[in-house]
Parts: sequence; structure tokens; C-alpha cells
Amino acid sequence: MSPYVRTVKTASGATAVQIVYSSSRGSRQIEHLGSARDDAGVELLKTAAQQRLAAGQSELDLGLTTSLDAAPAGGPLPITASRMGHLWDGLEHAYRVLGFEVATGKDKVFRDLVLARIIEPTSKLDTPRVLDEVGVPAPAYRTITRRLPLYASDSWRDKLARACAVHAGLGPATLVLYDVTTLYFETDTGDGFREPGYSKERRLEPQITVGLLTDATGFPLMVNAFEGNKAETATIVPVLQTFQALHGLADITVVADAGMISDANMKAIEAAGLSFILGARIPKEPYVVRAWREANPGADFSDGQIWTQPWPAGPTDKRRDQIHYYQWKHDRARRTLKGIDDQVAKAEQAVAGKTAIKRNRFVQLHGGTRTVNRELEAKARSLAGLKGYVTNLTHAPDGTPITAEFVLGAYPRLLQVEKSFRMSKHDLQARPVYHHKRESIEAHLNVVFAALAVTRWIEDSTGWSIRRFVRTARRYRTITIQAGQHTISAADPIPDDLREAIDKINQRGGTH
Repeated sequence: MSPYVRTVKTASGATAVQIVYSSSRGSRQIEHLGSARDDAGVELLKTAAQQRLAAGQSELDLGLTTSLDAAPAGGPLPITASRMGHLWDGLEHAYRVLGFEVATGKDKVFRDLVLARIIEPTSKLDTPRVLDEVGVPAPAYRTITRRLPLYASDSWRDKLARACAVHAGLGPATLVLYDVTTLYFETDTGDGFREPGYSKERRLEPQITVGLLTDATGFPLMVNAFEGNKAETATIVPVLQTFQALHGLADITVVADAGMISDANMKAIEAAGLSFILGARIPKEPYVVRAWREANPGADFSDGQIWTQPWPAGPTDKRRDQIHYYQWKHDRARRTLKGIDDQVAKAEQAVAGKTAIKRNRFVQLHGGTRTVNRELEAKARSLAGLKGYVTNLTHAPDGTPITAEFVLGAYPRLLQVEKSFRMSKHDLQARPVYHHKRESIEAHLNVVFAALAVTRWIEDSTGWSIRRFVRTARRYRTITIQAGQHTISAADPIPDDLREAIDKINQRGGTH
């Protein structure tokens, strides 16, 4: 007699599953596989018993199909669904906490585009494939393309910006950081929007200019796209005015690099009634620094030394009083002086006719005569290590009088904007290589903007990089198994560090 599977009731009321081995002489051996108190558990044990009986036996394929409600004898239980539950649920929680679900009217297609970009940046055409791998229902590609005009609209962008401002706790005393970058396109001809222009990457292809406004932590508040041939300095005032009007703010304090600010920009910011902390160009040695040298002949600057120079407004000046701060840092001076030494050495080689003359600010030409511009060299050396800052603030956000420490502490926060740009360019693949129409480009940037906000929130909550969170969490899936007439959920056990990160995400909500 062949072995068979049986179930018996135990004294505790559970159901035991056993394999009974009988012989022709009436003896038998019983192997106890386990017991369960529900039907699903019993079905799992019975399937395990069938697999035990079929171990080492090959199956004859008769071309018959089996339904999903029962696994073939000795075969594995069918998985009817598989989902990156930990990853998707964590990102979706962040999306919801940031207010994007409400702001977009629970638009699931936009949400899917945003979260899919974080998981695997790819084209809109390939996005459904990413969502299928995650294990969530994917919208059709035609549905995505049909909605792009909505996602490209100014009103849609404003909704996202308002949600971000609420999360950031935006107020009149809030510091906002501004910077720009360029995104190029692999095409030869411009179209009025994508145009060749100045590129930090020294590319010649048509490009667009993207301005990003963030709070002091680098959390995105607004993104704007401009023509690729538009000067970076011409973008800041329109962005600030739009931001100010959108949120009804009488004043904000913008922090921007010296390269972003022209005299015209500073006057326009003043005319808009805005406060600022800006990097200041130093064309020559400042008066307060020169006065210190004269009062301390032969003395060296101390590392971190600061000079303060008030710049009151005159009777005809249409501006507030300003304060200029200058700071000298040893490391900054060392790097600058090394660069000057290298350039002067090359200039001397060029003047001696040993190398070709290339672009070198220390080579001076008078007719056919070449000389090293020692006066310019001395000026450059005198400014090495100095950095200037200018502000029209009189009080810090807490109401205390403005100090050099506050101003100099605010300026390095611009590194947070640069970090957000790096994340959007590399982690989120912001360059809209697959888009050609301005409408599609604008929609793409709004998706990247929302994805950047979710990304910064995840990193701030967990202390992990977004790359580490996605790479780790996507390995652990939740699955649905069909055992007989019963549906059973199962999941890979997750490591303690991921569990801790997920708990931090789930415990956090509201503003940061």
C-alpha cells in the first residue's frame, strides 16, 4: 500500500497532518508533519506532505493544466501576487505626508510617475514596466501621455509648491536658497526654448536653464524652467516675485551665490522689498581690510578673521542700509595661492616662448611684447582667502540683531541646493532626454520636483541616502500564495536596520 496523507484532531482541538506508511503485513509508520488551528495552515501542511511524498520522483507531463486554486501534487504552491511592499508603502507614506495626495486631488497617475522615478528613473513609456515589477497596477501609456498637459500647467506646479511651502512651515523669516543649473538635449537645433547657452558642463547642445528654490535644509519649494540662452542672473528676480505672490509673503530672505547677482538684480530685489544674504564680489581689497593692514603692519590674518563694514543708504538711494562682511580663511587662501602659482608659472613659460600662449589672465600683451602682469598678480595674492557677504537684514529670524555669525552661517547652506541638484540629476535622472515639446518638458520637471521632495523627506527621516533605501527595501517583497481554497500572505523577513528605517518613516508626519 502506498503512503498517504491524513488529518486527525489533537487533544488541544488542533488539526494534525500526518503521512502514514503501511506495509502488506499490516505494520505501519506515521510521520507527524505538524498541526494547525485554521484551514489555511492545514492546507499548507498538506501541500508540504505531498511534496515530501513526491520527493525524488519525476513527473510525467500529460499536457494538463491545473487551476490556481490548487497546486499539483508535489509541486510548489502558486504565487498569485508579489509586491515591493516595504519600498512602495514607505514612498507612498512620504508622498501623502507632504500633502501631494490632497494637492493633486488624489491623482494616482501622477503619484505613480513620481514614485516610479524614485525607484528607477526611466522614460514615461517604460514606467508601466517599473510599476509592474513593483507589483502595483500600472496606468496605460496612453493615459500617461493624455495627462501630461495637466501636469505641465502653472496651476499644477503651484499646487505642488503650496504643499511644499506648508510642509516647510514657510513664513516671512524663512531663509530660501536659490541656484540654477542647465539640462542639455541631444539635438542640433534650438526651438526657442531649448537653445545653446552658457553651460557649466561646457556642452554645445541646446539646453534649458532650471532655477530651484529651496528652504535652508535643501527641501524644494519651487522649480522654474527658462530658455537655455537666458542668463542665470536674469532668472532669480522672476522666480522670487512669483514665489512671493504665490504665497502672499510681504518679505522673504533669499540666500544666493555671488555669481547669481548683478547690480541690476540687487536693485530689483531691493525694489521688490525682499531681504537678502548674498555673496559679494571683491574687485579690490576692501577698505576695512586695507585699514587693518595699515594698523597692523607685518601681521598675518588669523584663520576665520572677520571684518564688518556698514554701508548705509544715502538720501537718494532707493534701498535699505546694508552691511558688508569679509572673512579670511587659511584653507581658502592656500587653495587660491596654489592656483595663482600655477597660473603665474604657465604665464612665465609663455612669456619666455617655451609654451604657446593660451588663456591666462597674468599674460600681458603690448603690441608684440609679452610680459607677466605682476601688478595683477600682487592684487590677486592680496585677495587670496577673502570672501565677501552682503545683507540688508537688520534682525535675525528670532528677532535678535543681525550678526556676522548668522550671515556667514546662512551662506554655506547653499551647499544644500547643490545637493538637491545632484540628487535630481543623478538619482532622479532629471535630464528630460526623451522629451521634445515644452509641455512635456514642463510636466517632466514637475514630476522630478515632487520626486525630489519625497526623496529629501525620506533621507531626512531615515538618515539613509535614497539610493540605499531603494536598493535595500526593493529586495524584500510581500507575496500572496494560493493554498487550496485559501489565500495566504507571506513576506521575506527584513533586517533590523531596514525595520528601523521603516519605523522612522511610519512614525513621522507633518512639517519637518
